[in-house]
Amino acid sequence: MIFQQHDTFCSLTGTDPSASGIDETPDAVLKRVFGFDSFRGQQEDVISAVMAGEDVLVIMPTGGGKSLCYQVPALCRHGMGIVISPLIALMDDQVAALRQLGVNAAALHSELPPDRLDQTRADLREGRIDLLYISPERLVSPGTARWLARNPVSVLAIDEAHCVSAWGHEFRPEYRALADLPSVFPGVPRIALTATADSRTQDDILLALGMPEAKRLTSSFHRPNLFLAALPKGSETKQVQDALTPHREDAAIVYCGSRNRTERMAKSLRERGFNALPYHAGLSSQEKHATLMRFRSGEPMVIVATVAFGMGIDRPDVRCVVHLDMPASPEAYYQQIGRAGRDGEPADTLLLYGGEDMARARHWLEQSTAPDTEKRVTQARLESMIALTETVECRTQALLACFGEALSAPCGHCDNCRNPAQTFDGTEAAQKVLSTIYRTGQRFGAVHLTTVLRGKLTEAIERHAHQHLTVFGVGKEHSEQWWRGVIRQLIARGAIRMSGEHGALGLDVEAARPLLRGEESLRLRVDPLKPVVSAQRGVSASTLVDSLDEQERHRFDALRQWRRDEAREQEIPPYVIFHDAVLTEIARENPETVEELALIKGVGSSKLKRYGDAVIDVLSDT
Repeated sequence: MIFQQHDTFCSLTGTDPSASGIDETPDAVLKRVFGFDSFRGQQEDVISAVMAGEDVLVIMPTGGGKSLCYQVPALCRHGMGIVISPLIALMDDQVAALRQLGVNAAALHSELPPDRLDQTRADLREGRIDLLYISPERLVSPGTARWLARNPVSVLAIDEAHCVSAWGHEFRPEYRALADLPSVFPGVPRIALTATADSRTQDDILLALGMPEAKRLTSSFHRPNLFLAALPKGSETKQVQDALTPHREDAAIVYCGSRNRTERMAKSLRERGFNALPYHAGLSSQEKHATLMRFRSGEPMVIVATVAFGMGIDRPDVRCVVHLDMPASPEAYYQQIGRAGRDGEPADTLLLYGGEDMARARHWLEQSTAPDTEKRVTQARLESMIALTETVECRTQALLACFGEALSAPCGHCDNCRNPAQTFDGTEAAQKVLSTIYRTGQRFGAVHLTTVLRGKLTEAIERHAHQHLTVFGVGKEHSEQWWRGVIRQLIARGAIRMSGEHGALGLDVEAARPLLRGEESLRLRVDPLKPVVSAQRGVSASTLVDSLDEQERHRFDALRQWRRDEAREQEIPPYVIFHDAVLTEIARENPETVEELALIKGVGSSKLKRYGDAVIDVLSDT
């Protein structure tokens, strides 16, 4: 391995670049730099392909170790690795983590301070950088790629590769220009990576990047540490509070569909004693930066954000992710819940959804001026998302099926597995709802319809003379919540649709007619009055830290306090020093010497040199 006049690396690790040569194996780099004895999952297959000079498309879930797939070959092959990443937060976290490992990493992006930009440019001119992170906009700007190509390049990594696909859930047009990279960097292997891509998106990624012969390596999308739950919307603030309560001392993310909702929900949570802050594009850059820095610092807090937040955030200990609005597709949903439990420890997810959300999403899609082909694909994904919310079967199996993966048995870690849904014959209830919509002229929303069904005499009922309809009061034996559940499930089924822009509900004649005529029966799920939300699992979920005895926990707490102080002094996230999993193992093994500390997984040579003595001192004082 050549470290290109890597003085920084040498000073930190005490190694001689000339001694390491160009033939250091991936296994050796894995052990020496990263402190691990073996690869996991498909990492070794991916790295072998890149080392052989092949182009590779990697589909690997969040927390699966995608970064090592390009970092290791970049450090083994001759030249500098270039990593194309769409978010500044991701680049800065990765660079900070690599520098802790003794790797001379740098970033080029729009928010780089002038002194760091000058230093990075000087390092590039002198060939001192091992891994360069760069935004796609910067790379495709005139002359940048050819300037970088003056030095040898080992690997081209295209992270968050779903952004290149028009079918992807976070399409970025500038990614399309990356198809020209082979003309600037001939013979350099490319590795495109993403946590989420169905088969259509995968095909489009390879087409857009000009990688038709690339090897595809797809890991399982199943993440057993995530508890999946979905609930019909009720009292949203109460539902979110219930989900977050077991995680008051943890990090959590609440996703909202609009800026205003993030502000309102963050304020409501603060009033209830949560350390909650909003994050959205309407905030000033200073506000966003301050919030992001607090989140990265390891502080227990709730970020209430629009869906862009979290992409590329490396914080591994997010214990809960809540969606206040239904995502547009299973891909978007999977990507966002993937920000929980990146460390492999148990984490909770909760999706709140409503019939009006479904009807509104369908209505706006119908009004869209997008090409018919694009609308059909978008509609198929929306319908898959709606079906995922209403399924009475294993929710994990339903989610994995969206990516073409079959889980052989129910997962055991979703709400439907823990508390099997009850169903009832809903044919007559459906007929009552559909008849009420028809007889009221298909001009009213769910609130008015349930009022008619329950026979409540209100000013609106009298104004429209709906008390004289034959359907008035035909459902008075059931609650408003019960009827709202029936309406929601009929919307999900497609028998009810939004009519107009003001929430009015109408009939989809083709879907509604067989039900009204009694030609089709229908089973509906019973919405529990007091649902067991996913976060209740958080109270009893077993983590690595929970497995420590009293003395080991005392050592862990002391190590975490030392890590927090060290991170604050260096102005870096604590987890780039050591993850909780490493601190847990250190606390359990209680090494007495630096040599014993070196045997613990995740303690590489650079971190041993940087922190070995300090860690031993902390342990000896506890």
